[in-house]
Amino acid sequence: MTGQGDGAAGLETIRNPFDGSAVGEMPVADAAAVEAAVLCAQAGFAVMKALPRFMRADILERTATLIDHRRDEIVRLIAAEAGKPLYDARGEVSRSLFNLRNAAREARLFAGHEVPVDVDGGVFAYQTARPDGGALTLDPDDLDTLKQLGRRVGLARRFPIGPVLAITPFNFPLNLVLHKVAPAIAVGNSVILKPAPQTPLTSRLLAELMAEAGLPDGALTVVHCPVPLAERLVRDDRIAMVSFTGSAGVGWHIKANAGKKKVALELGGNGAVVVAADADIGYAAARCVRGGVVYGGQYCIGVQRIYAHTGIFDAFVRTLVERVEACKTGDPLQEGTDVGPVIDEAAAKRIESWITEAVAGGARVLTGGRRNGAVVQPTVLTGTTPAMKVEAEEIFGPVMTVTRVDSAGDGVRRAAASRYGLQGGFFTNDLRAAFRALEDWDVGGLMINDVPIYRIDNMPFGGWKDSGFGREGTRYAMDSMTDIKFMVINYG
Repeated sequence: MTGQGDGAAGLETIRNPFDGSAVGEMPVADAAAVEAAVLCAQAGFAVMKALPRFMRADILERTATLIDHRRDEIVRLIAAEAGKPLYDARGEVSRSLFNLRNAAREARLFAGHEVPVDVDGGVFAYQTARPDGGALTLDPDDLDTLKQLGRRVGLARRFPIGPVLAITPFNFPLNLVLHKVAPAIAVGNSVILKPAPQTPLTSRLLAELMAEAGLPDGALTVVHCPVPLAERLVRDDRIAMVSFTGSAGVGWHIKANAGKKKVALELGGNGAVVVAADADIGYAAARCVRGGVVYGGQYCIGVQRIYAHTGIFDAFVRTLVERVEACKTGDPLQEGTDVGPVIDEAAAKRIESWITEAVAGGARVLTGGRRNGAVVQPTVLTGTTPAMKVEAEEIFGPVMTVTRVDSAGDGVRRAAASRYGLQGGFFTNDLRAAFRALEDWDVGGLMINDVPIYRIDNMPFGGWKDSGFGREGTRYAMDSMTDIKFMVINYG
């Protein structure tokens, strides 16, 4: 079975976060449907692991072609369901096409490796001793004996591990789904996909397109279900791996309840940028604005904290504010909108309350700070402290703090002093400072002369500290979704 599981507890209306209009309806899975999904994934895995790699690759490539043919429809679905501006929804679809095609390429190339077993003389002699345990004497001139003893080959082969439970967030309802689904399919696993409750329609459409592309029944099952049933899936021993993208609190809760299965966590961050005295101020400000307001700041690697050198601080802040104020907010389905709504009004109220709390503690609003329904105006704060939520936690909204520092090194230290460590940005032309920052700043990715949102989908991607563990990016996810079986052949 590919697509929605059998059985449902009813239909849920999925609404546009900007105006509340209905986007579509999604069946809500009940306990019977969740159990059916697990059985389906088990049967699907039996088929997937037997598929030759060219068939898996062809399915991924055909899926990309089908998405490309329906690109405009999918863009508008993402924009409506997730409240994502059309420009960003188009970018997400383009990234998804690369993701699928790259997974197809990797599926054709993915392989194990030979492990040399004749690397230590003492161990080699011990392991190849005569059956009576007598000492083995190796004569360099006895070529026949040497060849016979050396005829051992060690082969490490990778095999798919079984059904993967993919739990995905709302902010990239197609591409972050494919960061889990495409590698799993590429190596021969089946997938149970539990999409974010706000954005299941894109996942359902993806499952339909993959089925049309030839994906076997049971290889991908979408389960839109309440949290207790999702937790049941996390605990289910029939599932080999849980791959989760979302908040730190939920991620660590999943890990604590997942039992012996593999777990990959791509969690939150409060992305920091350091702007050194030698930086290109205009470019740095432009990239920070893009990184801070893209999709309403609902980006785990978005720009949240900026540390600018005192020598360029005033000029940088002036340029930053000018560019933020030039951003157009409003309906994500209107061309030219830069910043649409956050995912719902409750999220907008939380973001607003964090801004209000910071101002009460002495911070100043340089621009923005207002809310209209679910739309939060892009905001720049200064005078914040590390203890304030707008610095310490992941705000997941279009809010940036900017702080004056005396040196780039001080900025790196301030940036690194966080419980999160996903990605960071450092604008500098000093290569030595860049390499030192990589040593001192515990982040999964450090972007020099760019902002943390820079991500190409084949990169190793993941975090340190509370930002999770494990790496996504096609080949890296494929490694985590497989395991090694090792074989030594004695052909002497």
